Amino acid sequence: MLFVADSAKGKIQEIMSNQGFDSDFFVRVSVTSGGCSGLSYQMDFDNENKPNDQIFEDNGVKVVTDLKSFLYLCNTTLEFSGGLEGKGFYFNNPNAARTCGCGESFAV
Repeated sequence: MLFVADSAKGKIQEIMSNQGFDSDFFVRVSVTSGGCSGLSYQMDFDNENKPNDQIFEDNGVKVVTDLKSFLYLCNTTLEFSGGLEGKGFYFNNPNAARTCGCGESFAV
């Protein structure tokens, strides 16, 4: 399961409304190679399902990931932090053994 915190839900809904995305769009998250710690998160809006997609809905937000990324993202919560020292969107990933200082990449 992938989870969506209230803070991320609000920001996702705001972005989708501002960009004119209809209800067919969802949040696609994935893990790619790269970054200081070896793996990086990627987040986009999409409206097309792909083979082997894992589909979740939490807190009224549909989140989709590919099967390979799900192995790294299982039980992860998508969060949002704003303000002067805010990070923007970030992933609270219990599977990450270490993260880089900026929080953009991780290792398992």
